[in-house]
Amino acid sequence: MKAFYRYRFILPVLAILSLLGSGGCTEEVKPIPYTYSRLLAGKQSKSWRLTTIRIIDDGEDSGPINVRQQFNPCIADDLYVFYNNDVKTFEVKEGASKCRPEDPDVYVEDSWSVVNATATVSFVVPLLTDQFALPFIIRNLSETTLTVEYFFEDINLSYRFTFTAQNG
Repeated sequence: MKAFYRYRFILPVLAILSLLGSGGCTEEVKPIPYTYSRLLAGKQSKSWRLTTIRIIDDGEDSGPINVRQQFNPCIADDLYVFYNNDVKTFEVKEGASKCRPEDPDVYVEDSWSVVNATATVSFVVPLLTDQFALPFIIRNLSETTLTVEYFFEDINLSYRFTFTAQNG
């Protein structure tokens, strides 16, 4: 019986010592500096230009369609601007060329959102609609490239858009 009492006090002491001893050996947790939000919008804002589109229809891939070669320059040079502010402002701006002289410099004003857990970003792409943001799956996102895909589930069709980051 005396042995039980001796071990009853030793076991908790050993448990406390092991917890204290292991505290110094833990790996330092380092935060990941670039989340999707930071890559999309930079510190304050970031501009992207649509460069290629792929249409995947019932498993058939169109291959990359060069936006500069296939679309009017007034569409191909537009800038998609993500702002890193509290309301996540989003704009689509005319590039160097306008389709009509009376067109405004900013022709879409909305907001954007991102869900890191599902790699989903929602924003407006005027080639599909300029009325509301669509949820895109992020296929690739780096400092210089953004590839997103929108699925039309009912008809087994998707559009994959690739954007290139612009300086300034």
